[in-house]
This record gives sequence, structure tokens and C-alpha cells, in this order.
Amino acid sequence: QRLLEKGAKTESKDMLGQTPLSVAAWNGHEAIIRQLLEKGADVESEDKSGRMPLWWAAENGHEAVVQLLQPKR
Repeated sequence: QRLLEKGAKTESKDMLGQTPLSVAAWNGHEAIIRQLLEKGADVESEDKSGRMPLWWAAENGHEAVVQLLQPKR
């Protein structure tokens, strides 16, 4: 949260091309995902393997995170 308050970029990518949102989705961190989404994180950002945060959440069984990342109807 402090990093976001200090202006950290939500779309920074690591060496695998993953954004903070992808990493949070992979690990099931709902609170962090909510904060990143509030700051405008791109849910469709793909990493180097072509996977998006939603894929990582589903692959790792984080159902609540999957719900957060699904497109709103």
C-alpha cells in the first residue's frame, strides 16, 4: 500500500513479464489485488508466457481472486 501511495507503477514487470497484479493473483492476495485494481492495474496484462492474472488465480485455485478479476457483467 505504501508503495502505491508513493507512486509505484502498477504495470511494472519482472523478468518473467509479470506485473504486481499477476504475482498477487498467483498467490491469492485478495486485499492487494483490490488495491491494485483501485489504482488502475490492467487485468488483461500478459506475461512472457501469454498468461494473464486471471489465469494465474484459476490455475492456483484462488476462487475469490478469480471472482475479483472476471469482467463485470
